[in-house]
Amino acid sequence: MEKFNDILERARNGDHKALRCLYEQTIEKVTVVCSRYVVDQDTVKDILQDVYIKAFKSLNKFSYRGSGSFSSWICRIAVNESIQYLRSKKNFIDSADIPDSYDEDPPDIEKIDAQEILEAIQMLPDKYRAVFNLFVLDGMSHIEISSILGISETVSATHLHRAKALLAKELKKRYGTQ
Repeated sequence: MEKFNDILERARNGDHKALRCLYEQTIEKVTVVCSRYVVDQDTVKDILQDVYIKAFKSLNKFSYRGSGSFSSWICRIAVNESIQYLRSKKNFIDSADIPDSYDEDPPDIEKIDAQEILEAIQMLPDKYRAVFNLFVLDGMSHIEISSILGISETVSATHLHRAKALLAKELKKRYGTQ
């Protein structure tokens, strides 16, 4: 089997088979990342196209740091492209559409399948889903999120709080407190 560095070098030189290999190695993971932020699958496909165009044009900027570094690098591009798409939507930043309430008795998520939780996350409004994903799944701080989304840290924290409340409400509605 060919070494990753060899495939990368060939891809940097425009070898279409090497580019295809990089694409095939990462497309599933990158699709999952984009789908965490954007619900509409046609839009996800558009974003994926932008991700790979940007990544392949920037291969010379990528620095190999071991197994998984390329995947991490292209997933970061996918997050950025997904967020850029969300920020371009008119209603993305408005925060006054859902009342600030939190259910003190959330459902027992240990008993709920991970796929069902992901489906519930997909039902969140874009702005809440973005903050939730960045904070919970990508491990970013509210300072980082505020910079990425162009919102204040307080709005980021509020969006996270509301995302959790809506998620708990949706999961409780679907699965009760069992």
